This record gives sequence, structure tokens and C-alpha cells, in this order.
Amino acid sequence: MSRTLFDHIAIGMPRMADAPELLAGVLGGMPEHGRPSGVFRWGTWRFAGGGCIEIIEPMGVDGFLHRFLARRGPGIHHVTFKVPRLDEACQRARACGYTPVGHDDSDPSWKEAFLHPKQALGIVVQVVEVNRTRHAAKPRWPVPAGPESPPPPVTLLGLRLRAHSRQRALTQWETILAGECTEDSIGALIFHWPGSPMRIAVEIDAAGDEGPIAIEVESERRLALPDGPHPALGTVFSQGSLPADAPGALDTSSRRA
Repeated sequence: MSRTLFDHIAIGMPRMADAPELLAGVLGGMPEHGRPSGVFRWGTWRFAGGGCIEIIEPMGVDGFLHRFLARRGPGIHHVTFKVPRLDEACQRARACGYTPVGHDDSDPSWKEAFLHPKQALGIVVQVVEVNRTRHAAKPRWPVPAGPESPPPPVTLLGLRLRAHSRQRALTQWETILAGECTEDSIGALIFHWPGSPMRIAVEIDAAGDEGPIAIEVESERRLALPDGPHPALGTVFSQGSLPADAPGALDTSSRRA
């Protein structure tokens, strides 16, 4: 891998089986696979253009996800970036005043570290170095089934967050994680990673809480989305790009890169 890629958005929830109703039944996500991983299990859904949502659910009686759900309830837990060299990414983070945690290079096919949400603008950032040539096959299992006839998949635009300052956003997403930054018409910073299907949009608000605002999707069909966080996934899903003549259609040009 020669460049940094924004790989997926992860949502923590008590029961993965409650996810397909929205991810497949409403958003048309295509189920991929999953696997147990210590104190949690994960499963992924893929969308038009390649965007990916991972669902993680707790296993056993204690672990990081048990504590996250007890403290905050279901919701966006982390974003994952694949980098050419984990040590170099961690060095950039330390140079910017961050303290990477959970550094683990014991598996040569999957080396990882994390940026803590207290430093990383209100969200866990997983940084991984993947070596596919040394990746051993591991057992996988199918994710929970969705409806028999799901709708066409939406496009997963990416994640919208809030930060207290432009400099904090630029330091994290551009300097440390090598994103390319543009700005939209309302002053949000839009970070892209060439080769990645999703982007990070950051609204600057010195008074608001830093962290995720919404997962943004694009579809030409009207989606049956709740007005606030989805009751099972604890996450706001925001729709863009309805046809201009559709009833109630909004001008979403300011919310897109």
C-alpha cells in the first residue's frame, strides 16, 4: 500500500441482528462477512461506490465495547484508516501532540494503533498497516440476513463531524492521516483520500461538542430515515441528492464536496 485509505465507519450496538433492517432494508447495503474478535464480533455491509459500514457487538461479560455501550449507548464508535507504515503514522501523531494507544504489531498481517477520542476530535481513530501477503486465512461467518428483496444500495458519502477549530481538524485529518482538504460553501472542511470511496466532512463550531454528527448517504430515491438517531444504531443518517422535483427535496449542494 502506497497511500493512506479511509476504509470504513464502525458502529457499536448491543445486537448486530438489529442492523440489517436499516442497513439492508432501507439503505440497500450488501452484506459481506464477519468474524469474532476477542471481546466483540464484527460484520460489514458494502454500498454503491465501495463505502463500508462495520457493525460491532460485544461478546462475553466485559470489554471496551461493553463499557462504550454502558456509557454512551449505541452509536458511531470509530473510523478506520489503512496506512503504508503504522510506525510513521504514529510518529506524525506524536509530533502533533497525540499519544497513540493500543499499539499492537504482534500480527505482521495486521498492525494497529488508535487515537483516543479525547484527543481525536471526539471519535476513536483506528490506524492499521495491512500486509496481505502475510495474511493467514481466518474463518468467517455470514452477517445476519436482511430482507429477501432489498432496494438498490445507496452511495455512502462518508462521515460528518464537528471540531472546535480549523487547525485541530487540519492537524488530525491532513497532517497525521494524509487527507486532501477542500472547503464547501458553508465553510466545512472536506477531507478526501484518493482511492477511498468515502470522505470526512468537518463543521467548525467552537461551542458545540466535538465528534460525529451524521453518516451521509446519497440516493435518488426517498429513504425512510428517522429524524434523529436510529433507535437501534444510535446514529443519524442524513440523505443527500434527491431529485430536484421530488416532494420535500432539499438543496444539498452545500453538504457535498
